[in-house]
Amino acid sequence: MLNFSKNDFAKYKKQANKIVMLTAYDYFTAEIATKSVIEAILVGDSLGMVIQGNENTLAVTVEQMIYHTQAVKKGAPHAFIIVDMPYLSYHISVEETIRNAGKIIKETNAAAVKVEVNDFSTLKHVQALIEAQIPVMAHVGLTGQSVNLFGGFKVQGRENDSINKILALTTELEKIGVFAIVLECIPSTLAKEITQKLTIPTIGIGSGASCDGQIIVFHDLLGINTLNVAKFVKPYLDGNNLMVEAVKDYAKEVRDGSFPTLKHSYK
Repeated sequence: MLNFSKNDFAKYKKQANKIVMLTAYDYFTAEIATKSVIEAILVGDSLGMVIQGNENTLAVTVEQMIYHTQAVKKGAPHAFIIVDMPYLSYHISVEETIRNAGKIIKETNAAAVKVEVNDFSTLKHVQALIEAQIPVMAHVGLTGQSVNLFGGFKVQGRENDSINKILALTTELEKIGVFAIVLECIPSTLAKEITQKLTIPTIGIGSGASCDGQIIVFHDLLGINTLNVAKFVKPYLDGNNLMVEAVKDYAKEVRDGSFPTLKHSYK
């Protein structure tokens, strides 16, 4: 794991160095990440789907984000860790937004929070967090907390109104002072235009190769998740089948008496 800071995001973009990020939810995946050359870890509210098995992220709470981030921090104590602010934790009032973000930072020692921005009304909340000395990464495009508004998990930025809105939001977010913007599931041509326009880096997920960096969920990277796999996911390991076969081998050896052996027993 590199010694990465908030300021390095802008430096990497200026030097045309790609930023590699990974989404993790627990001690062991974070520990694996520390052995790899990646810049930052996101503790995503996608844990609602990947870990809890829900159909979306809406049920995730601030307390659950804190719990998982604490585990990730133990596995990657020196990593630059960003935490998702979950649904309704930054929508009700500016005061509550700051309170929730402050609670996350204080109880996890994370470096920053990530806020999904699908509407201009959210900008005041982002600005308030930055004024409260809390670094913010923004998330634009297919924002999971807006799944009901979108009518499902659908690519954004294909219609003129959506394109203009995303362009305007990313411009305003840079002015406010976010240090990076995640672009999820927007056309690669739009992502390229935004990336070239902004001085802060873009982190892509399903938005093409022109972004300044990329992020992927650990379970998708290793091929553990096999349900409703998105088009943009590239598994680098057949993890699901490998684990299934390992459990089958274990069950077989227990049943035929070949496990445990003396090697696995105490005298």
